[in-house]
Amino acid sequence: MAAVVKALNAKIRSNPVANYLCSTHFWGPASNFGIPIAAVLDTQKSPELISGQMTGALTIYAFTFMRYALAVTPRNYLLFGCHFVNAGAQLTQGYRYLDWHYWGGKEKAVQKAVTAPVAAAAVAK
Repeated sequence: MAAVVKALNAKIRSNPVANYLCSTHFWGPASNFGIPIAAVLDTQKSPELISGQMTGALTIYAFTFMRYALAVTPRNYLLFGCHFVNAGAQLTQGYRYLDWHYWGGKEKAVQKAVTAPVAAAAVAK
């Protein structure tokens, strides 16, 4: 049985594409893509749900591992791409957090909620 497994492994490793698809250089970033996908989907949710501390931590994490992806040998461009997308999404979330809590986004939303029914009533007349 061990000889069969060894022969199968040798066959897989002889093909460069199959070798890459069976490596951690592929499956690590592929499984890690859940984080940036979730972050991109979260940009559609209300900014009052954003945690500023978690967004900051995930931004630092993304930039750190973008650097790591280029520092390892061989360079892992798939991992770099994963963290590049994550960094962009986290920076977007960070902007939305700051806008909502510190730059008047909450007040603008309240004002819009108050004036929208009045404007709709004026248009209906």
